[in-house]
Amino acid sequence: MDRYVQQFLNRLSLASIIAATFILFVLFIRTPETCVNPNITKPKPHHRFPKSTCDFAHRSYTSIKKHNRRVWSTTAWIQTVVSFKSQFQTLQDKKLFTKHSRALVVSAGAGQAVMALKEMGLHDITGVEVVDSPPLVRRADPHSLPFFDNAFDLGFSAYLDRALFPDRYVAEMERTVRLGGACVVAVEECGGREVEEVVKLFRKSKVLGIRNVTMGDETRTRIVLRVMSD
Repeated sequence: MDRYVQQFLNRLSLASIIAATFILFVLFIRTPETCVNPNITKPKPHHRFPKSTCDFAHRSYTSIKKHNRRVWSTTAWIQTVVSFKSQFQTLQDKKLFTKHSRALVVSAGAGQAVMALKEMGLHDITGVEVVDSPPLVRRADPHSLPFFDNAFDLGFSAYLDRALFPDRYVAEMERTVRLGGACVVAVEECGGREVEEVVKLFRKSKVLGIRNVTMGDETRTRIVLRVMSD
């Protein structure tokens, strides 16, 4: 009796395997309805994103050049660059840097300040941020800058107040800016004691001026200092 049961189970298993194989074969050769028709050269918007993984063909992505061209043409970008140029112009008028200066922009974001300096004629500009934004900004830790001492004539940061470790952040700016060079930083609009706390972070520099300015769509307090010692 056990022998007949075993034979029956074996036949049942074999039948199940054959049925499963047949079903898989049918599924393999049949194109799911959710796939994008490869014959459509200009698919409609609702056809561009298939609902299944059957469309495994390579998709082209927007190049960095095209992405930047789109971003740089927006009103917000242009206005922010213009506001930075206005601030840099006042610094240039005070002889804090020239077109031949080596400039460092720390916490450069997407690079608006870098572009502003480029449009003013500077050629040697380095923008750094924790996330790179080529070609204007490279990746680097503002608290541990990968540059030699005294490498720059001008150090600029519009967002010192957003630093995780402000004292280390400032120390790196002072280290990389040469003796006689300028450190220019901006923080959230403030005055009095708050400004004094920011100034105390700079142990090698002398304050040249403090004023509220507009950067992008924000009013911030700008502090200009000159590096006085190594």
